[in-house]
Amino acid sequence: MPVWRPDQPVLPTWELTATPTLIISTALATRDFQNVHHDRDAAVRLGGRDIFLNILSTTGLVQRYVTDWAGPEAVVHSIAIRLGTPCHAYDTLTFTGQVVEAGVVEVVGRTAAGVHVTGTVRVSS
Repeated sequence: MPVWRPDQPVLPTWELTATPTLIISTALATRDFQNVHHDRDAAVRLGGRDIFLNILSTTGLVQRYVTDWAGPEAVVHSIAIRLGTPCHAYDTLTFTGQVVEAGVVEVVGRTAAGVHVTGTVRVSS
């Protein structure tokens, strides 16, 4: 049965602080050793404000947001995302989402600087 939940077409907002520990640990967990995800000095030297989330971490957070809403029986079939502004250390990342059709959830993750990620998640339960 596809996830539709007409009683809840808009997902609840989820706010997450991107702590340095979150950014570093998720980058390392995804075997991403690029210095901009764990070395503040290198990130600044390369033009960033601070270390920032990598794409795999962002994808995982999008998935978690949808599956937390859809429940433990949910099966994610696909996730398509597009990155925008970086999510730096100490940013608050705010996720919103809405069901656009049965089994299809559109997600937006924002920081104070703008849209960090947009995506479409196909899910069933």
